Amino acid sequence: MNEDIKLVLDELKEACEKALDHVAAEVGKLRAGKATPSMLDSVMVDYYGSKVPLSQVANVNTPDAKTLMVKPWEKGMLDEISKGIMYANLGLNPQNDGEQVIINVPPLTEERRMQLVKQAKGESEHGKIGLRSARKDAIDTIKMLQKDGLGEDMAKDTEAEVQKVIDAYGKRIDDTIANKEKEIMTI
Repeated sequence: MNEDIKLVLDELKEACEKALDHVAAEVGKLRAGKATPSMLDSVMVDYYGSKVPLSQVANVNTPDAKTLMVKPWEKGMLDEISKGIMYANLGLNPQNDGEQVIINVPPLTEERRMQLVKQAKGESEHGKIGLRSARKDAIDTIKMLQKDGLGEDMAKDTEAEVQKVIDAYGKRIDDTIANKEKEIMTI
């Protein structure tokens, strides 16, 4: 039976890791005042009739904290890249200089900072929903194992272990959000 419990805990940790990764990826997309190439991760560009991520047609770098430079691998892609950035609705205004697309990242207003913090906290809630779902799946599996002969003490101990894992990942999600909130509110 120990192998079954180990499997339940491994699956739980894997699901929790996915929830944490999702939260980290989503809050990573939130703009925190300084320009980062990950701000453009959601931009899709029309490349000969099919939509592809911007990273597959150009290099994105940050020469300073307020500027993004997008250098396409083919000059013919400049207009498509500009359109893709506009359609992504990121609140950025791309400028094409014939060689590359330059984006000046405007400073965040206090109101926009508060909106971003609220958005980050919303992502935190999505992550915690993922954790609760993982916990429910693990406990359902433990109850099934109990019907198949797992001892009651072993089941209770495993449920307590499940809760410890969930609490640890919940704290990691909270820490991720707290760091992002601090980053967003720092001027």
